[in-house]
Amino acid sequence: MNKFTNAKRYTKSVVKNIPNDKPAVYRIQNNSGKELYIGIAKRGRVQDRLIEHLEIKKEKIDGAAKIRIAQVENLEKAKKFEKALIKKLDPVFNEVHKE
Repeated sequence: MNKFTNAKRYTKSVVKNIPNDKPAVYRIQNNSGKELYIGIAKRGRVQDRLIEHLEIKKEKIDGAAKIRIAQVENLEKAKKFEKALIKKLDPVFNEVHKE
């Protein structure tokens, strides 16, 4: 089972210290810990993907305050893990995999 890090502040400086060496599943939460978005990032793109959610208007997650990361063995497992989490946690901004 993949384990998530403890919730950390969702800032550029925190993101820059997240490992990029494996694919990851990430959870973006508000200050109260409510799930806003669950996503995946390929190896080498984890930091970039999280920065996109902070800075790019069409990717931005309103209310994002915390992140939790779980590194995953490979992209296929990351996709399955992401899909299961979306079904279970029903994040506000995810539209795919909710059925």
